[in-house]
Amino acid sequence: MADNDNKNNIENSHLSREKVIVRTGIVGIITNLVLVVFKSFVGLMSNSIAIVLDAINNLSDVLSSLITIIGTKLAGRTPDKEHPLGHGRIEYISAMVVAAIVLYAGFAAFVESVKKIFAPVKPDYSTATLIVVASAVVVKIFLGLFVKSKGKKVSSATLTASGIDALFDAVISASVLLSAVIYLFTGVCLEAYLGVVISVFVIRPGYKLMKSTLDEILGKRIDRALLDEIKQTICEDESVFGAYDLILHCYGTDNYIGSVNVEIPDIMTADEIDTMERRIARNVYNKHGVILASIGIYSMNTTNDEIKRMRADISHIVMSHDNVLQIHGFYVDLKEKSICFDIIIDYDSKDRDKMFSHIYNEIQSHYPDFSLKIDVDIDI
Repeated sequence: MADNDNKNNIENSHLSREKVIVRTGIVGIITNLVLVVFKSFVGLMSNSIAIVLDAINNLSDVLSSLITIIGTKLAGRTPDKEHPLGHGRIEYISAMVVAAIVLYAGFAAFVESVKKIFAPVKPDYSTATLIVVASAVVVKIFLGLFVKSKGKKVSSATLTASGIDALFDAVISASVLLSAVIYLFTGVCLEAYLGVVISVFVIRPGYKLMKSTLDEILGKRIDRALLDEIKQTICEDESVFGAYDLILHCYGTDNYIGSVNVEIPDIMTADEIDTMERRIARNVYNKHGVILASIGIYSMNTTNDEIKRMRADISHIVMSHDNVLQIHGFYVDLKEKSICFDIIIDYDSKDRDKMFSHIYNEIQSHYPDFSLKIDVDIDI
């Protein structure tokens, strides 16, 4: 009964997340559309390239919010025959589209601003113009803080990026207002130069969003805290001596499917192992919402004192080398005269192959009568 409750809670959280993203996106769309209308009007009336570009920037925010909503809706569809693991990764595609729109808007603004530097046009600011721009600054600050907080609450990278972008927009609008005041009091027109600055502020978050999205698609390192928490849950099982090689594949925000290897006593029966695996998978899903599709087994020698001494000796040899992070999966077959284990070598090591060869040869010299099978695991 408790397991079903936990499962329902996880499913409900996904539905709630989708609702928050959609509602926040709608708020952003309506707000930005209002700003686009007013800024476009006063920008054209005052002949201000900076205000017009600011309006175009807000229009890109509208498109970004629309794509975010559409992407979230598509990502939330139930799995089907063609996509048995769901549609969560559509969010990555929508994030890339948002990033592309922002980058295009930024580069277009940059080109137009440079043109105005060489062919300047004097603006004609009015009181209404200043009021609209000043109001936009306040609106964008509140919108940015609101959207950013909602994005962090539901772990939406796209929503969080939209909130940060809105705060940048507030800075941009404030600089437009400042340039207008400077022009009115001094006659110095900074419009075109300000446009270049605005374009840089637009391009920067677009680049960051594109990079972070590509990192997700390529397979970036999973948050260390989550990995440690899952391993701790696994190791709380009385049959487990250690959890290793935990790999998580992300199919959308907070939607993980993975595998892990656990070290257990060599005296356990197949029935006991089967019961343990089911128990571990259930506990991990209930606590973390992560599906463990596969649980591999490392058999640990527990009854032979000679093997225990060999394990301690070889572990000391391996871990005495710099940049060796871990040794696990240790097993000795005295009948076959074989020693098996895995090691993890830090990616910072200048020559990982050379280090592996050195470790292999050193252990072989200590145990010449044994055959060695040493695998280098991935540092994940």
